[in-house]
Amino acid sequence: MSRVLTIDVPTGVRAYQLDTDRGSFAVLDASPSAGARRGTALLLPGFTGSKEDFLPLLAPLAGAGFRAVAIDGRGQYESAGPREESAYAQRELARDAVAQSAALTDGGGPLHLLGHSLGGLIARAAVLDAAPAPLPWASLTLMSCGPAAVGAAQRVRTRMLVDALGGMDMDDIWQVMRAVEAEGATAAAAEVEAFRHRRWMSTVPEQLIATGRQLIDEPDRVAELAAVPLRKLVVSGTDDETWPVPGLDEMARRLGAERVVVDGGGHSPGVHRPAETARALTAFWSPARDR
Repeated sequence: MSRVLTIDVPTGVRAYQLDTDRGSFAVLDASPSAGARRGTALLLPGFTGSKEDFLPLLAPLAGAGFRAVAIDGRGQYESAGPREESAYAQRELARDAVAQSAALTDGGGPLHLLGHSLGGLIARAAVLDAAPAPLPWASLTLMSCGPAAVGAAQRVRTRMLVDALGGMDMDDIWQVMRAVEAEGATAAAAEVEAFRHRRWMSTVPEQLIATGRQLIDEPDRVAELAAVPLRKLVVSGTDDETWPVPGLDEMARRLGAERVVVDGGGHSPGVHRPAETARALTAFWSPARDR
């Protein structure tokens, strides 16, 4: 289950619905000071997650001169979605990402695409769907996202959740997940727990079912992505149970991508080590003459 440590929205971050030609999507938009923008980054969250997963990154990214737009995909938290699994096929979500990107292409510098975990699979699909036409992005960052399906243990857990979503009440599932998660975990602040429950209850079950199956069944598309002429970065923590880190190292090699490992970042380096993660991202996004 996606974790957040804070729900405090940094000063200057705007929350609104981004209008695209594929509908409206809830965003948190952090912009640098006037005249200081060096580019824009579209941030796609992972499974069970939302735009709030990127809250710790928004201020440091904006402070470095990048407009950072974190988004809820269709059916996630504050973005509406139909009660139909086919609406959440990976190609549909990829086309959403292309439309979201088009809505952010306003001449304010290059556009960078980042996907965390499941969001990385969607971002990859968006790039492959858009190629070989001229791409709207200057780079692609895969954060804690592997080459194919999640690891064996995570596949078992995800399959159990998908099966439960097919027949159990959302709140009942929440109570079970919280009981399992609480074993050995540090208790979160009350407002964070309330937010996580609200987010879970607001997410469309069919979205979770369809994307959960994608995590279980995703094929290896690294060779396809490597053939796309786009700068790429693979970033992760030193430990990750979702996609083992050695597999991420090998994926970066196959992609010809830059590779950053954030000490102590876990599966969510942007949450656990935001300053270090933001520095890695802004260094990668900066023009070669500035790096």
